[in-house]
Amino acid sequence: MGAVTYPTEAVARFVDFNFIPVQVAVSRTDLMQKYAVSWTPTILILDADGKEHYRTVGFLSPEEFIATFQVGKGRYYLDLDQFPEAIAMFEEAKANPTAGNAKPEAIFFEAVARYKQTHDPKPLRAAYETLTATYPQTEWAKRAEPYKLIPA
Repeated sequence: MGAVTYPTEAVARFVDFNFIPVQVAVSRTDLMQKYAVSWTPTILILDADGKEHYRTVGFLSPEEFIATFQVGKGRYYLDLDQFPEAIAMFEEAKANPTAGNAKPEAIFFEAVARYKQTHDPKPLRAAYETLTATYPQTEWAKRAEPYKLIPA
């Protein structure tokens, strides 16, 4: 990713604005073990205490990188119960025309954030319907399957 994704201006701007990037050499076996990294590239979103909030393994194109880490930042906010911020990040990922595989994950977790914010299950049911109609073969459609039991 160092040769293709990171040098891309849009990725560099996005990372600099949203994160404090730290690249760790694989020779740092202590950190590789601490964070259970068994393959590279592995990219983690950690908080200031080193608690993991999101992880992705493998190459991401510059276009998919931004959407994936919009979802990752949304997951960070969701973990902190900052629901409006989480929803905003998931909406950005969904609106990203190059979101690729990140879009169904954004749909799923936006519904989770909306439910946790309001305790209204309707967004979960709507996410199930969207995911099964648009992304039926994804893990996110499968994870949303129980939401079909929520009355429409």
